[in-house]
Formats: sequence, structure tokens, C-alpha cells
Amino acid sequence: MSKTAITSPELAPPVGPFSQAIEVGGFLYFSGQVGQDPATGKVVEGGIVAETERVFRNLSAVLKAAGRSFDHVARAGVYLTSMSDFVAMNGIYAKYFSQPFPARTTIAVAALPLGACVEIDLVVKA
Repeated sequence: MSKTAITSPELAPPVGPFSQAIEVGGFLYFSGQVGQDPATGKVVEGGIVAETERVFRNLSAVLKAAGRSFDHVARAGVYLTSMSDFVAMNGIYAKYFSQPFPARTTIAVAALPLGACVEIDLVVKA
């Protein structure tokens, strides 16, 4: 099995043994992105709306590095530390996708890296 790492020069390199995205078998599997500002390395301030906007800018940077866009997304995984943030996150999420929308799972979790309140990963057709 051949795997190719996708890396965006617009983002800080991962702080662990993982790639921003991997292309394998005709798909791109994106690692989860939190609302980390690449300039500071910290999660942006402003709560769920600001974090979700930053998550999508980060995902967009990796999509761009792969030569893809949000139109190519087949599936999204959303992780929230509070389901009370669902409506606000969904409002931002809806700005980035059009019909037919990707399949999606939203899961409540106890905690996320860097103290983030939202993380999103993607599966994209290569």
C-alpha cells in the first residue's frame, strides 16, 4: 500500500507522529484540526464560533495543498466538548458546504488537544 503525506506550508507542523493528511487508495484522510492559530500555536480566543472559523481555515489550507476544495469532501467528523455548541458550530459549518452535503458524525468528547472546544477531520476523494 502506497501512502503519500499532504502538508500545508500555511500551518504549523504537527506536534506528534502524524501527518496533516494522507493520500491512500484514492482518498485523502485528514487528521483532526482544532482552531490553532499557526502564528501563535495557540487556540484562537472567542469561543466556538471563532474556533470553528479557524478550524475551517486550517482545513482549507490542507485541502489547498492537496489540490482539493470543500466540494470534494465525502465525510466529516466533528468533535465537540459541549453539545450546547452544536448550533453555533453548525452555522459556521454550513457556510463551507453545499448540497449534496458530506456525510457527518458529531460526537461529544471529554476534552480536545490544546483545550479546544471543537475538532474536525475529513475524508476527501483524491
